[in-house]
Amino acid sequence: MDYLYDGSFSGLLTCIYHHYYTEKATGIFTKDSYQMNLLNDVMTVETQQDKADRVYDALEEKVSHYAVTCIYKTFLSSVPDKEMKILRFAVMAFRVGPGITLMHGNDVAEGVLGAVKAVGNETEKMRQFVRFAQLKGGIMYGRIEPDHDVTELLWHHFTERFSFQPFIIHDVGRDKALVAYGREWYITDFTDEDIPEYTEEEMDYQQLWKDYFDNIAIKQRINPACQRNNVPMKYRKHLVEFQRVK
Repeated sequence: MDYLYDGSFSGLLTCIYHHYYTEKATGIFTKDSYQMNLLNDVMTVETQQDKADRVYDALEEKVSHYAVTCIYKTFLSSVPDKEMKILRFAVMAFRVGPGITLMHGNDVAEGVLGAVKAVGNETEKMRQFVRFAQLKGGIMYGRIEPDHDVTELLWHHFTERFSFQPFIIHDVGRDKALVAYGREWYITDFTDEDIPEYTEEEMDYQQLWKDYFDNIAIKQRINPACQRNNVPMKYRKHLVEFQRVK
């Protein structure tokens, strides 16, 4: 049975519930990504929070909280076939227990643990490379375009950094944002049309920073290979200092 769900984490857990209590899953797909397969039966799964909670609680009780965290981070990843990787991991986790998170040589375990590592690495990159601009109203605004859906994982670092200042971290590729003030934060839909204007002072600072970046370098010692290692090309799109530097 191929299960189709709404793309939410609770929806995926509901599919795992049906794997055990309805019919074994041959595939789990989001509704908008599925291509009809005449060989498999298809069931559209409506998200049911009570069923999702049963799976979540069973994983925490019979495996570990860390295993649930690994599953959630894999869900946030963009690795291919992540839903089935999570399902296979969950099935094996119920069988072997907490030790599954140490089984790096096992293909099923590594399907999730490898995704967790990729998400962790990109989360760290975002902590380093997000650049904030000041918007009218005193809001700090940063644009990111990560491969994985890591925006939510940035809340702790940046609420510590901007503990008394409102900020927005905008994932422009997914049209969503982390919005925070003090210790309160939430994830919401967000597009370029929702952005307040930059302050004039911010535009002046950006120009000064570009000029500084251009002029401080010792031309004879510019090392593009080293620079790419420290600041990969894919992260430069939203870094002010690289926007006019070739």
